Amino acid sequence: MKILEWLKLPETRDIKNLDDPSVTLLHGEIIKKKVFLESLYIDFYSELVKAEPAPAGKVIVELGSGGGFIKEVVGNVITSDIIKLPNVDKVFSAVEMPFADGSVDTFFMIDVLHHITDSRGFFSEALRCLKVGGKIVMIEPANTLWSRFIYKNFHHESFETQSGWELEDKGPLSHGNGAIPWIIFCRDRTQFENEYPELRIVGIRNHTPFRYLLSGGFMLRQLIPSFMYRAVKAVEYVLSPFNNLLGMFQTIVLEKTA
Repeated sequence: MKILEWLKLPETRDIKNLDDPSVTLLHGEIIKKKVFLESLYIDFYSELVKAEPAPAGKVIVELGSGGGFIKEVVGNVITSDIIKLPNVDKVFSAVEMPFADGSVDTFFMIDVLHHITDSRGFFSEALRCLKVGGKIVMIEPANTLWSRFIYKNFHHESFETQSGWELEDKGPLSHGNGAIPWIIFCRDRTQFENEYPELRIVGIRNHTPFRYLLSGGFMLRQLIPSFMYRAVKAVEYVLSPFNNLLGMFQTIVLEKTA
């Protein structure tokens, strides 16, 4: 669409390969330049900690840290990614993690699960690493009337609600299916509970219908002035009873029970 081309950030117009580490570094720069996006990330980090507090002494691991800045909000987090980046502590795959059995208290994830090619491999590895009572707290795309319209029509990633749990291994950023979290935890919830009885679904909450969209994300210009962030957040709060229709994201909390 011509309007989307016009709205593109100048620095993103010549990107050819989303999986190049330089693109992830660029994403980090964009977050810091855009007040809406930076503020949203701060709120997302706070959402993770609200779901599972991260006091000193706990082993907290963020998977897929990318260009984020979680350490500025939660200082004792071990950051990680599948590609080598200057701001991450460890480089590894989510299906083969360098942690001892039963050594991790919490895994934090933002927009990561729907990029993991082998989700079953991830759940098995997370179960191995987590302590009993440990949590996985993730923020992922939601599947609502509003989010389906946006993701299917204005996002580069697929949003296929009829697919399975796995992805082709084409690249950590260039390939994903935003519907996978909904597929696993909602459409196939009974199947997930049968396959992973030790991972209890503590809760799923849809939220954030407008702020990411108005931020322009990583590719587009911010769509409204920065000073309106609090006002938009207030509108979202008022509309929160309708989040199962409007929410673009969902917070999912899993707990290892045995």
